[in-house]
Amino acid sequence: MISVRSFSENSYEMLLLFIRSQKEVNVSDFDIYILEKSPLLTTPRAATGASGCVGLLVSAIVAATGLGTWICTLILTHLIKAIVDEKAEASWIFRFFFTILGYTTVFLPCYVLVHLSQRHKLHSLSGFQWKLLRLILTGNTSEVVPETCDNDQTGKEDKSETKTVYSKTIRLLMCCGGLQVSYLWWGILQEKIMTTEYSNGTKLEKFTDSQFLVFVNRILAFIFSGVYLLLCRQSTHRTPLYKYSYCSVSNTLSSWCQYEALKFVSFPTQVLAKSAKVIPVMLMGKLVSRAQYKNYEYVTAVLISVGMTAFLLGSGEGKKGNSITTVSGAILLCGYLIFDSFTANWQSALFKEHQPSSVQMMCGVNLMSCLFTSASLIQQGGFFYSLAFASRHPTFILDCLLTAVSSASGQLFIFATISNFGPVTFTIIMTVRQGLSILLSCLLYDHHLSEVGILGVVIVFLAIFLRIFYAQQHKRSKMDLTPHQSVSKV
Repeated sequence: MISVRSFSENSYEMLLLFIRSQKEVNVSDFDIYILEKSPLLTTPRAATGASGCVGLLVSAIVAATGLGTWICTLILTHLIKAIVDEKAEASWIFRFFFTILGYTTVFLPCYVLVHLSQRHKLHSLSGFQWKLLRLILTGNTSEVVPETCDNDQTGKEDKSETKTVYSKTIRLLMCCGGLQVSYLWWGILQEKIMTTEYSNGTKLEKFTDSQFLVFVNRILAFIFSGVYLLLCRQSTHRTPLYKYSYCSVSNTLSSWCQYEALKFVSFPTQVLAKSAKVIPVMLMGKLVSRAQYKNYEYVTAVLISVGMTAFLLGSGEGKKGNSITTVSGAILLCGYLIFDSFTANWQSALFKEHQPSSVQMMCGVNLMSCLFTSASLIQQGGFFYSLAFASRHPTFILDCLLTAVSSASGQLFIFATISNFGPVTFTIIMTVRQGLSILLSCLLYDHHLSEVGILGVVIVFLAIFLRIFYAQQHKRSKMDLTPHQSVSKV
C-alpha cells in the first residue's frame, strides 16, 4: 500500500511520476487531480487532507441518505397502519412490507457508503477514524490486508493428533446430545411463544411480533460468537463486512417467515417443510451457482415432494381455518424456503471466495442481522410493544431468553460437529432431530396425524437418508477413481 504521507516534501515530483506510472497504486483519482492541478496543495499532507475532506463529504451524503430514508419510511409506515386492520388474517403481508422498509433504512445508506468509499478509495487513508471503513470494505482494520492467511488455524482442532476411539465416542455423544437438546428445546419454546396465550391473572394474550424474537436470537448469537472469537485464535478475517448483509437480510427474513407461519400452520408441518428445503436449494443452486446435480438428487427431491403432499393431505391442515389461513401459511413456508436457500448458497460463495471460519461467518451475519432487525423494530414500535408485553407476562422473558440461548448454543454445536465429524454425521443427527421434533410437538400440543400423514413423514425421512447414503457412495467412488486418473496422466 502506498500512502501519500509516506513521501517527504522533497520527493513531491517523484511522487507524481510514481503515481502516473502505477496503475494499481492505492491513491484515488481525486488525490492525483489535486496533486497535479492545485497550486495551493504543495505538500503530501495537504493532499491527504483533501482526501479527508472527501471523506467528510461522503459521510454527509451517507447521513443525509439514511435520515431521508428513515423519515420516508416512518411516514409511509404510519400512513399504511392507519388504513390497514392489523388483526386481519392477511395483515402479515403489510408486516412483511414494513420489515422490508425497516431493512432499507440500513441497507441503502450502507450501499451508498460502500459505493462512494470504493470510488474514492477512502479505506486507504491512515488514521483511527478509517478503521471501521476498512473493516466494512476489506474485512480487516489494518491498512495492509494480507493476501493469504497468516496462519493455518481456522478455529478447528488439529486433525493430525491421535484420538482414541473412546475420546471420539465421547465427543460424538456430546455433539449429538448438544444438538438434540438445543434444537428440540428451541422448537418447543418457539411453538409455545407463537401459538399459546400468556396469562397475567386477568386476561390472556398472544405475542405477535416475530421480528423481536428474531432480534433476541441474533443478538445473543452475536455475543456468543464474539466471545468465542476473542477467546479462540482464528485465521485473519478477510471478508468485507458489507458482503454479510445480503445473506443477513435473507436469513432474518427466513426466520421471520418461520415464526409468522406458526400463526397459520402446525409445527410438524413447518418441520416437514424444512426437510423439503432441498428442492428450493437445488433450484437456487442452479440460478446462483449454475450447479449440476446427480440423478439420485432429483429422485430424492421428488420423493420428498410426494411425502410432503401426503403429510399435508393427512394432517388436516386445511380444516383448521379458512382458505386465507391455509394460503397464508403456504406462502410463508415458501418464503422461508426461498430465503433460507439463498442464505445457504450466498454463504457457500463467501466461504469459497474469502475463506472465513464458521464462527467468523456466524459473528458477521448476526452482527448485520442485529442492525437490520433493531432498525425495523424501532420504526414499527416493536421494542415498546415487546417490552410492554414482557412486563405484563414475566414468563415470556424466560421463554425468550431460553429460546435465544438454545439457538445460539445450537449454532456452536453445529460448528463443533462439522469440524470433528463432517457434514454427513451432522446431517444424520439433524434429520433424527427433525423426526423427534415432530413427535414431541404432537405429544405436547395434541397435533393429529392420520395414517396418510404418518406415511408422508416416513417417505420424507426415507428420502433424506437415501440421499445421504448415495452421496457417500458417490464420494467414495470418486475417491477410488482419483489414484487411477493420476497414474494415467503420468
